[in-house]
Amino acid sequence: MELLTLLLPILDSTVRSATPLLLACLAGLYSERAGIFDIGLEGKMLASAFMSAAIAYTTGNVWVGLLAGIGASLALSAVHGLASITYRGNQLISGVAINFFAAGMAVVAAQSWFGQGGQTPRLTDESRFSPITLPFAETLQDTPIIGPIYYELISGHTLLVYVAMLAVPLTWFVLYRTRFGLRLRAVGENPSAVDTAGVSVIGLRFAAVAICGVLCGIAGAQLATAEPAAGFVKDMTAGRGFIALAALIFAKWRPWYALFACLLFGFLQAIALRPDQIELVLGFKVQLQLLDALPYILTVVILAGFVGKAIPPRAGGEPYVKER
Repeated sequence: MELLTLLLPILDSTVRSATPLLLACLAGLYSERAGIFDIGLEGKMLASAFMSAAIAYTTGNVWVGLLAGIGASLALSAVHGLASITYRGNQLISGVAINFFAAGMAVVAAQSWFGQGGQTPRLTDESRFSPITLPFAETLQDTPIIGPIYYELISGHTLLVYVAMLAVPLTWFVLYRTRFGLRLRAVGENPSAVDTAGVSVIGLRFAAVAICGVLCGIAGAQLATAEPAAGFVKDMTAGRGFIALAALIFAKWRPWYALFACLLFGFLQAIALRPDQIELVLGFKVQLQLLDALPYILTVVILAGFVGKAIPPRAGGEPYVKER
């Protein structure tokens, strides 16, 4: 029971830390399943984080901020779609450009808007997402084992955390149990066959890029409006977009595997936030710098060891030219 008491705060932080990673990973999954590689996840999350925090603070309405964040991410997705689908540009270069643009413009806009060194003011309780207490959580709180798990680990998260968790089975259902999902996966494997069947390859790829933009928008809003220290600061995504890409490769472009991969990365981020509890669990002290570096070390290991083994969609990264 004592071990459970020590682990629950770490696991609770794991779920929160994994949420933006999971949303960004699912965003990349939709895009790459349709044959559009998108390394601009980081930039979309950053743009969304700024817009959601700025608009939520200005209006005092977190829902308006969420919509603004999704809108900013969708705008960058449209740019990526135009560059890589319509004009058949290099998808990697387009993603890099989006990352640089978002990183620079977010800071410049924040400084111009609020004059606080490239960040927004701290959001008030009215302009941020608050934790939700699930039914019977307080009643079951004192029940051995089950009560603390339900009260501290399952209950008490913000709405966007539950949205991210529900997005996993929904993504699985859409991709593997609907006609749209079948066509989306086919577009990433053999777009000419989809075109021959009379289905618009360009339309499906733009739909996938749009879904990617929505999920990245929610991920950015989660970082800026649903964390305990709500608000935007410079480079607050801290490489999460690239970690999400590594998790996507590790998961082999499958929704359920993506959930477990993101929880693993979230766990590594969570233990870096709670070094004292990790010391109590392990019985020895671990250097804080090593804990901070663990998610990035795992990213490098995955990219080095799994890129050759994980087979991406065959038409990924290749612009489609309609045969005449």
